[in-house]
Amino acid sequence: MPFYQQRTLVKTQHHLEFQCCACACMSQNGGLERVVSAFRSVCGEDGVSLSQAVREQHGRDESVHRCCPPDVVVWPRSVEEVSALAKICNHHCLPIIPFGTGTGLEGGVGALKGGVCFSLRNMDSVLDLHEEDFDVTVEPGVTRKALNSYLRDTGLWFPVDPGADASLCGMAATSASGTNAVRYGTMKENVLNLEVVLADGSILHTAGQRRRPRKTSAGYNLTNLFVGSEGTLGVITKATLRLYGVPEAVVSAVCSFPSVQAAVDSTVQVLQAGVPIARIEFLDDVMIAACNRFSSLSYPVCPTLFLEFHGTEKSLEEQVTSTEEIVQENGGSDFSWARDPETRGRLWKARHDAWYAALALRPGCKAYSTDVCVPLSHLPQIIVDTKRDLIQNHLTGPIAGHVGDGNFHCILVLDPEDQDEVERVHLFTDRLARRALALDGSCTGEHGVGLGKRVLLREEVGPQAMKVMQGLKASLDPKNLMNPGKVL
Repeated sequence: MPFYQQRTLVKTQHHLEFQCCACACMSQNGGLERVVSAFRSVCGEDGVSLSQAVREQHGRDESVHRCCPPDVVVWPRSVEEVSALAKICNHHCLPIIPFGTGTGLEGGVGALKGGVCFSLRNMDSVLDLHEEDFDVTVEPGVTRKALNSYLRDTGLWFPVDPGADASLCGMAATSASGTNAVRYGTMKENVLNLEVVLADGSILHTAGQRRRPRKTSAGYNLTNLFVGSEGTLGVITKATLRLYGVPEAVVSAVCSFPSVQAAVDSTVQVLQAGVPIARIEFLDDVMIAACNRFSSLSYPVCPTLFLEFHGTEKSLEEQVTSTEEIVQENGGSDFSWARDPETRGRLWKARHDAWYAALALRPGCKAYSTDVCVPLSHLPQIIVDTKRDLIQNHLTGPIAGHVGDGNFHCILVLDPEDQDEVERVHLFTDRLARRALALDGSCTGEHGVGLGKRVLLREEVGPQAMKVMQGLKASLDPKNLMNPGKVL
């Protein structure tokens, strides 16, 4: 639908519907030109693009969802410009789709109803670093790697690591986590405050302007309302984040196990023993074989754990000793160590390259990564059932996961031209998500809902929670302009 014929929100008893927007209707002739002229008055000539190639670039992420390009792409340079652009969009009933780096995995940046993509890459400043308070404020164009590079000489770092070099505000928007979450938490635990531009152009500071306490019990937790909202409630223009001291010593290890059960039992027992492990990652036999081949490794092809320990030299000795005893009791192999930074870097690059390793199993095909999360005690069952499902349906789907959180990914490699295989993948992902729900888990641990898991969200949280979410959406975005068609 062209962006001059957008739709607005109508709240019914059970769901959200859309109808043609009546406010500030523009005629087909001249409507586009007037709005683009208004955008250029805010962003400048170079800050607005109607190019098809640029629009298509901003209409897709790393998922398998089809490209849905916006009608216009704008590049604001400040929160004031974001606010001004949002006011224009609100007046003309134009959808707003925030865009960071496009590394999402659930189709969150597609412009399903056309509209305006707010590409935030030009807002890339690191602001207000407080070393003594362990916090920093960043603009939405700052990526995870850029922040840690900026912090290199301070003795501080930001540990949330989803693998991709995603924008930090985008990570907040999707409630990202990653390999370090078992020790340092997800984005939810590491965001202290957000600056958000709402659909009408007003600017909200979720914890109060310039506030950055380590904890608060003042009022509703608006910060965590926007963490994980996937651009459906507002555009995040600043994030204040927790920082951590760089550990004195770091050591990584790899060990293999005779079964999935043994690997997960070791993980649970390590956590129960109070070992403050920094990373504990699971790779099934198919994934470790793919990583061996892609990254020139030589690990045994069986269920495998990648581990990392952070602390002082003395505390590492205690952590490693306790973990080795637990691993051996569960039939695990001796540790293969990675002590120096270069060797550790190769090890974790191999883990982060799992996506590309999986793709290399079937050259010329595409990959789709789906994730679920279950209580730790149910992890062996769901992984075994999932592997059986993959084999029975002749699907290629190596498994890797943040086993310390009960969260794992299945990277499905498929031929998008083979409609039978596409349908089998679709049915498999639905079964996997419902298998997780049946085990008291979640349909997504860190990828988000986006386009593909909206029905599953309703099944997960139930009608009353959905009604509350819809009410919040209607209150903050009554015209349904913020990233419409996602999450709800």
